[in-house]
Amino acid sequence: MAVIAAGLAIFLGLAGGIAVGGGVIALFIVLDMIPRLAQVTRSYNRVHWYEGAMISGAVLGTVADFWNWRLAGPHILTGAVGLFNGVFVGMLAAALTEVLNVLPILAKRLHMKRYLFGLLLAMVFGKTAGSLFEWFWYRP
Repeated sequence: MAVIAAGLAIFLGLAGGIAVGGGVIALFIVLDMIPRLAQVTRSYNRVHWYEGAMISGAVLGTVADFWNWRLAGPHILTGAVGLFNGVFVGMLAAALTEVLNVLPILAKRLHMKRYLFGLLLAMVFGKTAGSLFEWFWYRP
């Protein structure tokens, strides 16, 4: 019975991983993140490096999460890792916003066209303040 339970757990884990990975890759494809990044940085000849970095980061992050890796180092290193994570999440959010045209639609429906810049700054500062609160006070 233990063999069947282990086999079922392996099957469900692989199926869930494939489903989530497929969804993330589909999101990256729909948002055109890699081609857009190459366009913005004018580095079309390095698209394969971007793809490899994205795949390597996903694999390394998964392995680090599964095996509970902990790195001890200076606080500046932690800040650099946090900065890179923030840049990635920010780029993902910006790409999603750009594709869906969320901000212009929101400003139009809320009759806030002339306050769009303030709305954008409020979103940026709110996200930053929330992240800092979680990192320094909320997280044990």
